[in-house]
Amino acid sequence: MPGTNLTREEAQERARLLTVDAYEIDLDLSGAQEGGTYRSVTVVRFDSAEAGAETFIDLVAPAVHEVELNGRALDVAAVFRDSRITLPHLQAGSNELKVVADCAYTNTGEGLHRFVDPVDQQAYLYTQFEVPDARRVFASFEQPDLKATFRFTVKAPSGWTVISNSPTPEPENDVWSFEPTPRISSYITALIVGPYHSVHSSYEKDGVTVPLGIYCRPSLAEYLDADAIFDVTRMGFDWFQEKFDYAYPFAKYDQLFVPEFNAGAMENAGAVTIRDQYVFRSKVTDAAYETRAETILHELAHMWFGDLVTMEWWNDLWLNESFATYTSIACLAYAEGSGWPHSWTTFANSMKTWAYRQDQLPSTHPIMADIRDLDDVLVNFDGITYAKGASVLKQLVAYVGMDEFFKGVQAYFKAHAFGNTRLADLLGALEETSGRDLKTWSKAWLETAGINILRPEIETDGNGHVTSFTVLQEAPALPAGAKGEPTLRPHRIAIGCYDLDEAGKLVRTDRIELDVDGERTTVPFPAGRARPAVILLNDDDLSYAKVRLDEESLRVVTEHLGDFTESLPRALCWASAWDMTRDGELATRDYLALVLSGIGKESDIGVVQSLHRQVKTAIDLYATPEWREAGLTQWTEATLAHLRAAEPGSDHQLAWARAFAATARTPQQLDLLRSLLDGTEAIEGLTVDTELRWAFVQRLAATGLIDEEEIDAEYERDRTAAGERHAASARAARPTEEAKAEAWASVVESDKLPNSLQEAVIAGFVQTDQRELLAPYTEKFFAAVKDVWDSRSHEMAQQVAIGLYPALQVSQETLDATDAWLASAAPGAGLRRLMSESRSGVERALRARTADAAAATA
Repeated sequence: MPGTNLTREEAQERARLLTVDAYEIDLDLSGAQEGGTYRSVTVVRFDSAEAGAETFIDLVAPAVHEVELNGRALDVAAVFRDSRITLPHLQAGSNELKVVADCAYTNTGEGLHRFVDPVDQQAYLYTQFEVPDARRVFASFEQPDLKATFRFTVKAPSGWTVISNSPTPEPENDVWSFEPTPRISSYITALIVGPYHSVHSSYEKDGVTVPLGIYCRPSLAEYLDADAIFDVTRMGFDWFQEKFDYAYPFAKYDQLFVPEFNAGAMENAGAVTIRDQYVFRSKVTDAAYETRAETILHELAHMWFGDLVTMEWWNDLWLNESFATYTSIACLAYAEGSGWPHSWTTFANSMKTWAYRQDQLPSTHPIMADIRDLDDVLVNFDGITYAKGASVLKQLVAYVGMDEFFKGVQAYFKAHAFGNTRLADLLGALEETSGRDLKTWSKAWLETAGINILRPEIETDGNGHVTSFTVLQEAPALPAGAKGEPTLRPHRIAIGCYDLDEAGKLVRTDRIELDVDGERTTVPFPAGRARPAVILLNDDDLSYAKVRLDEESLRVVTEHLGDFTESLPRALCWASAWDMTRDGELATRDYLALVLSGIGKESDIGVVQSLHRQVKTAIDLYATPEWREAGLTQWTEATLAHLRAAEPGSDHQLAWARAFAATARTPQQLDLLRSLLDGTEAIEGLTVDTELRWAFVQRLAATGLIDEEEIDAEYERDRTAAGERHAASARAARPTEEAKAEAWASVVESDKLPNSLQEAVIAGFVQTDQRELLAPYTEKFFAAVKDVWDSRSHEMAQQVAIGLYPALQVSQETLDATDAWLASAAPGAGLRRLMSESRSGVERALRARTADAAAATA
């Protein structure tokens, strides 16, 4: 949206000038069932450091009716432009501003989102304000370091519920008057409004009671497993309050599962919003429950780190998100009663692979990114901000010690409660408790971009005894276009020594922990000791680095990867193999062979599901076109064999059913899908429930075996919001020119679809089996993407820019077309970044195909 940016310098000047005291916000949402606009009245009291100074307040609204500053009416036409209201001639000391406006409901997941449930035809509202979208609902000084108290008064339709950051009051004449919040940032205020279903409980500790609430739409109430969610929440309260030594800082804790949510969840103070796909309508694997638990704990951790103590500016967004990620995984791993003590395996297998991928893009940046303005931060919710940052925090904990780390965190919370901080404030507290100088560590890890590679160099004598052992560290050149220089870093790592036992299992026989620094580090390996079968660098996953196996270890792992007795070393080896495949060091056909040889022994369901996705990606993008169909045939036959062999009713059976559905291709395989769908054939233990039915329908639609009439009939079976999304995907997936043109027009040529349906149509449109059908849309994409970016909200434009980029057209021609567009279109920084990242994916795929071709002739 033009004219809505805010620079760091503007924010710093406004923070120097202003101290904000309190907001009183009055919203009339009584017409929410019909939509359109609503009346927003904001009164804000603030102090100015200077008499006569001028500043501005932020507001995105279709109409502003009144602006009154210190009792003086201002000319609206003169002071309101784009997203700003100019405030001239401030008084020294106290000022009071009143703004009366009409604000708009949205369908983009930003601001005040309005959704109508197809089941009951009722409207459901919720706010999403991070990064700069409180200004879509009320006038606000939209930056994290201008904290204030917020008092909301909301008129809602009769019979509805209103939830906010403060405890929910009894309404009077359908008006809900909330008590003021503590001092918090505008982006974590919240309103959730509608005829929501709720379940209530409490957390009690040391004589203190915190009311707990869980909310969802009534159409999902039968699937809401509230007790399980409360259990994870209470576990988090116990663990965080002990580790942080600071009582939960807000008056209550509600978790609200809301529709069409763009992210996983949002840490609104005392009123966390969570995507309602986490209310599972059908059977899911334990990996889904683990992901939900991590999300719940991530947002709960934010109540302290992010909400109680908040970053001064978005440069420290990484610390906000990384801390919540690290502590949520640690809670799952170490808290008493956790059902997921293997959570570091999941972290290594999913979060870190995301980080490694992001860190090798031309947009790679230091963890502590240079955030110049809002446009920068909007595209910075990435794998470095979340996953690399959390990995580095794990490294920091290993470096200073866990007890010392949390003692520093405790001092930090006590010193800065309800205030704003910079990274230096946390590092200073950690230096006090650990005695470590963290300035050098910070410079190497937080202020430089890129990734290191660690390799073992092992020499043995004629009897197989180790004579020397060295860890080699490399700092590869940064991707073309990336800023910065390659950097060698200090790593605290463990080295695992593994041997095969009598049962053929790989067991750890020794563990060496040491600091690795510089290009070469000598490992204190006992002289005269026999070389282990496998030497695994970064065992226990303490540091953040790409790891390679020596030749002998790689040979043993290739034959025995599934034979590690523990899940984490298996995950680390799987991750290394996947990374080598992406880097063109391991051919796709060899990666497939490795997976097929070991996946049957993989017990961790999250790892199994990741391998499913990675194999499919490798064959679709990294295999030579000549071999691709053979690879897909081999993989699909394996998915069906594992499906039939899996324990009936198990998570593995369900995961293999989904993997088979994603790639079924022969007439016999597709006939099986249809037979499972219509019930004429069954596999023992496999329940073809609602979500699995849609997985089958999607594939049958993409292969042309189900037409629009049958898709409509399937939607009639599931006339829900989820069913509507699935049906939209299936229609867009059909392999006809007409279906593609219709889908393209609904997303690119129109802006009427809500966020979730637009996302669903894009997902259906892009089918890996339909490259030729999609080829004409390459030129159309480059012709349209800048106009889409310039005319739509960030979330909606980003979906199009990433989702419709011709990533399947892996060719030099796609690279050339992207380069020509970048040279001629003059895109802004955000769009340029996304396009460069997509281009990098095509470039990587071409390199990997070269490696696969070489393996074919070897």
